[in-house]
Amino acid sequence: MTKPSNSLHERLRALAQNLWWTWHPEVIHLFTDLDPLLWRQVDHNPTAFLNRITPEQVEERAAELVLHSRINYAFRRLNEYLEKTQTWGNIHCGNLCNRPIAYFSAEFGLHESLPIYSGGLGILAGDHLKSSSDLGIPLIGIGLLYDQGYFTQLLNRDGWQGEEYVDFDIGQLPLQPVSDASGKPLIVRADTRGGFLQARVWKLQVGRVPLLLLDSNVEGNSGEDRELTSRLYGGNERVRIRQELLLGIGGARVLQALNIFPGVLHLNEGHSAFAILEEIRRVMEYDQIPFHRARRRVALYTVFTTHTPVPAGHDRFPAGLIEEHLGPFREKLGLSHDDFMALGRVNPGDKGELFCMTVLALKNSRHANGVSAIHADVSRLMWHPLWPGRPEWEVPIGHITNGVHVLSWLAPQMHQLFETRLAYDWPTRMVHPDVWDKILDIDDGELWETHQNLKMRLIRFVRRRLLQTAQRLGDQEAAQQIDQILDPDILTIGCARRFATYKRADLILSQPERLAKLISDANRPIQIIFAGKAHPRDDEGKRMLQRIAQSFTNPAFRKRIVFVENYDYNVARHLLQGVDVWLNNPRRPLEACGTSGQKVVLNGGLNFSVLDGWWNEGYDGANGFAIGHGGMHNDPNVQYQRDADYLYETLEKEIIPLYYERNATGIPHRWVVRMKAAMRSLGWRFNADRMVKDYAERFYLPAASATSVETR
Repeated sequence: MTKPSNSLHERLRALAQNLWWTWHPEVIHLFTDLDPLLWRQVDHNPTAFLNRITPEQVEERAAELVLHSRINYAFRRLNEYLEKTQTWGNIHCGNLCNRPIAYFSAEFGLHESLPIYSGGLGILAGDHLKSSSDLGIPLIGIGLLYDQGYFTQLLNRDGWQGEEYVDFDIGQLPLQPVSDASGKPLIVRADTRGGFLQARVWKLQVGRVPLLLLDSNVEGNSGEDRELTSRLYGGNERVRIRQELLLGIGGARVLQALNIFPGVLHLNEGHSAFAILEEIRRVMEYDQIPFHRARRRVALYTVFTTHTPVPAGHDRFPAGLIEEHLGPFREKLGLSHDDFMALGRVNPGDKGELFCMTVLALKNSRHANGVSAIHADVSRLMWHPLWPGRPEWEVPIGHITNGVHVLSWLAPQMHQLFETRLAYDWPTRMVHPDVWDKILDIDDGELWETHQNLKMRLIRFVRRRLLQTAQRLGDQEAAQQIDQILDPDILTIGCARRFATYKRADLILSQPERLAKLISDANRPIQIIFAGKAHPRDDEGKRMLQRIAQSFTNPAFRKRIVFVENYDYNVARHLLQGVDVWLNNPRRPLEACGTSGQKVVLNGGLNFSVLDGWWNEGYDGANGFAIGHGGMHNDPNVQYQRDADYLYETLEKEIIPLYYERNATGIPHRWVVRMKAAMRSLGWRFNADRMVKDYAERFYLPAASATSVETR
């Protein structure tokens, strides 16, 4: 429960200290109403906001704007939320109340004001925490606190990506230091051949769920090690293995220090797989049993989720690096160097094979899953050599298709529409199909007007961001033409993602003459908004990004193709809520899930995607558009050309005609019918509440209830 207070400033501070506010727009509106300019200046960070406005100023502004009752109401709602005991988790997951799920992830995407994420993996982890909170599932998040985050993207005049890293002030974040039993700051350590690593621990409250974050910037660490948790996915192999040592072994030791003994270990990708080994060590020591018995026991309650079929997404380390960092730990487990290396090798006897974190996780987890049905198929094929005696279809990797935290991604205007049409309590019943049937009752004009308002909001946002970029580059001509860029009456396509080559973000630019004709059509034009980051060391991804950014300078495309710099949670929110069409065209089957399209559905946008990941499950012919028919040519270049042809053909013959077909009142009735079909058929299936319930019923409860039957 949040401590009561008569001060409005203190009540707002209590709201700011719990990230519950990030999915409750009525709380966000309190800050924007108090001082909209200050809210923008602090990058939507309520803690920083309250550090710059006095209690007297809050009282004065609240009196002027009649905000007292709204602040008190929000404060009361938070307390009611935290005190509620009759939750889905309390009813269905009682055996986890004293043995919570420990959810490990290298990144968590919760809000733009806390930049400890880079993309889809982190956003998924953040959504998992939020829905676990809403459902009342006992779960604790474990991650790293990156004090420079990922990076700030800055494009030069040639469209080449540069990276800037800026330290953020911990005092401007809603973090609380975690103390040990004696009341001192909790410090955990891990020994290596060259010394030890230490980390202090911070807590971030996400609704009912605590997120514990390790920070290596402490006295006693070397200068190099103090910077270990500076940057997400920065540095070389040595930095990466030391980060993963802190995350896995250090994270597990945080739980031990707090006397938390999880009923389930859930590893979100292989970065945290060392946690399994630390749990094995603890069980060996506590129960005085050998490694093989402790390993069997821990595997029973370990869940592993793999997120990518791309080889670069699976960390591998050479034997020397493993021995340098895990040698002392290996000795505590009683294993030889070769036996330890075998834990992370597909072929245990191959001394030249690197140690793979994904292999370590798969070999030591009773429950493993991909994040869509097609991704599970790919994963079973990919990791079949780990189970050579089984046919491929019996490889023990299932799937739970990702979903998104609806209230985090739903535009307030759309939320209001749902509340008046679906029912006031629809967020607590969103996994039921009948709730979404009422979408059909929404008036076409009302839905279309809401969508158009969101689209205009997106265009204003994009213009502001483009103006900032133009001013930074000293491009006066571009700055003067900002108001001419994009048109709310034109079919608007959004394409934003990580710029990895397999995602093929430049596919729509592959036939420039055809594209120019579509953009310049006098009666039925299109416009495209791009955004996204390439990994700092991915030059191929940067070159693809550059080609897209430079297209803005082509006279045929100018004002109708734009690139929004520094893609983050906030940019994503505006794009996903305002576009007409969301374009996704990875090389099948390399898109594990692709949850951005699920967020678009909630806000009235339509997906236009290759049949990969979640869209392969969700597309029914009437709720969006497909690129191709799901084929995969053996030659990637042939497939690229084929998909480009499919893309243009569908645009020209289906999407554009349907969008511009209007009835007597100016509404694209058949387009709106498809918007409703998308919401109705996809909203109840592809949300994080359904996803987390699936994890609870299929993995968490069986894992927590499992008992190891051992023979000595």
